[in-house]
Amino acid sequence: MSALGSLASVERFGCAAASAGRVQTGRHTRPNIVLILADDLGYSDIGCFGAEIDTPNLDRLAHHGVRFTQMYSVARCCPSRASLLTGLYPHQTGIGHMTMDLGKPAYRGDLNRQCVTIAEVLRSAGYRTFLSGKWHVTPVGKMEAKDNFPLQRGFDRFFGTIRGAGSYYHPLTLMRDNNPIRPEGDFFYTDAITENAVRYLNEAARDDGPFFLYVAYTAPHWPLHAFPEDVAKYRDVYRRGWDRIRAERHRRMIDLGLIDAQCPLTPRDPKAPPWEEAPDKEWEAERMAVYAAQVDHMDRGIGAIVDALKQQGALDNTLLFFLSDNGGCAEDIPLGLELDFLPEATRDGRPIRVGNAPSIVPGGEDTFASYGLAWANVSDAPFALYKHWVHEGGIASPTIVHWPEVVRGGRISHEVAHIIDLMATCVDAAGADYPSLYDGRDVLPLEGQSLLPVLERGIRQGHGHLCWEHEGNRAVRKGKWKLVAWFDRDWELYDMVADRTETRDLAAEQPDIVRELAGLYAQWAERCGVQPWEDLLAAFGMDREVWKHQHTGR
Repeated sequence: MSALGSLASVERFGCAAASAGRVQTGRHTRPNIVLILADDLGYSDIGCFGAEIDTPNLDRLAHHGVRFTQMYSVARCCPSRASLLTGLYPHQTGIGHMTMDLGKPAYRGDLNRQCVTIAEVLRSAGYRTFLSGKWHVTPVGKMEAKDNFPLQRGFDRFFGTIRGAGSYYHPLTLMRDNNPIRPEGDFFYTDAITENAVRYLNEAARDDGPFFLYVAYTAPHWPLHAFPEDVAKYRDVYRRGWDRIRAERHRRMIDLGLIDAQCPLTPRDPKAPPWEEAPDKEWEAERMAVYAAQVDHMDRGIGAIVDALKQQGALDNTLLFFLSDNGGCAEDIPLGLELDFLPEATRDGRPIRVGNAPSIVPGGEDTFASYGLAWANVSDAPFALYKHWVHEGGIASPTIVHWPEVVRGGRISHEVAHIIDLMATCVDAAGADYPSLYDGRDVLPLEGQSLLPVLERGIRQGHGHLCWEHEGNRAVRKGKWKLVAWFDRDWELYDMVADRTETRDLAAEQPDIVRELAGLYAQWAERCGVQPWEDLLAAFGMDREVWKHQHTGR
């Protein structure tokens, strides 16, 4: 089950026959594009990035592709999806700030018309476009309008959910194309996403032209839902506890060449007790076993997608991306929490037990729980912090790019990249044109930069600097320097070459660099329309300290 063992396994994804109807773009034959996004998957949660979780299909893709060790997301599900789809920072798309959703403050927005999606650009270039999975870039309150649903933003076909979370057994807002549907039979959302992705691949195979398939899994986002046989596989593994698992992952990442041997493992989060002192160890181990089962099950679905591509003779000329939308999630689910995205009962009429407590053993349809801060600390090893924050634990994404006609053999790239780069890469690879006007409207200039030079030659010039803001947490990275801060704290400065795990704050020693980077951040924030978080809290009548405790637990 080790990552090293997985990478040395039989090369199942060998060369396949060329597909018909392909078009030369100058450098390469115009590829099919498959973009697979995991949900709340931590940096070290798959085998080829150091995990003890069994992910042989992703590991084989890594063995034949490129692993990006410094690919960044934007710290939260919906903003990351907006940036991925548009190649813009989320504030530019209309999804960068807290909004009102169903009469309550929520960090959700609506894709505006100053942006275009990958699907809109590629469909204009002759691609068939498909989405299977989670959308989460338009409010549920606009279900009737449907003006920002997938089919209205460039996709030919859509199966999945509009909202961001829900039961794997009975998700709400499930749709096929523009029509609401209900789960039928022995439904499980991870499997349904896979099955519909394969269905769309089979549909695309009947045409001569290229296709774009976006597969947006909800795994392993809470709730902890998994099949008993998958959970049993990991139960003994996690009885070793979070301290040992974190240390083992750190060592494995060093052995794999993902991080420098001089980068220390960050200390255990102070809110998590040492494993020896943890109460309810059996329940804690069970929580992580269910989470691991979710990742394992998703990997098997990815294997089915790759097998379908191989059977169609399309794999060699398919540019395939895999990444996560943000770091592992430390969010707690209190007992009895009322959630508007829960079904009223299980499909056989049992009440749903909501919350994290030893009295609720997660996994089944009648439970709704998360795995908690201590295990999220494992998911994000070797880094600190989680989804919501813009320290490395919140924004570092395990990323694999696989394209046999361009990438020969497995490589590790330490080039700094950002989720906004995926649009630019797709446009570049497809030989498409990113528009300045779309449907009669002005479109904002693309912020991302193509990764194609990295795939071809291993290097590119890259961004002058990158910036982040989420819930007042903010950061800027330029070269080896990263300036980062919590929403209510001073700037911290880190040397990302010598100290990727952000353990030695150099702000006091390098005031000139702090001033330079803080100035770059201020310019970016003004250009992208970032509003001060304190002002937003006040505008929605939210007490600062209450919000801080509810959203950070600190």
